[in-house]
Amino acid sequence: MSLAQVAIAWLLAQGDDIVPIPGFKRRATLDDSAASVDVVLTPADLADLEAARAVSGARYNEAGMARVRL
Repeated sequence: MSLAQVAIAWLLAQGDDIVPIPGFKRRATLDDSAASVDVVLTPADLADLEAARAVSGARYNEAGMARVRL
C-alpha cells in the first residue's frame, strides 16, 4: 500500500465525523487514493501510527507564528 493509502485509511479510522478529501492531478493518483477504502489497519497499526504522530515543540518559530494570524 502507498503512504497516501495509509494516511487516508488512518483518517477513515478516526470516526464517522472525519471525511478525507484527497487531492489529485493524475488518474493514477485518484485510483491509488480510492484504493485506500480497502486498506484495513489493525489496532496495532493504529497504535503505531498514533505513536509516530506525537510531536514536540512549536510548529513555527516566532517569525513564522507572526504570519499565521491566529
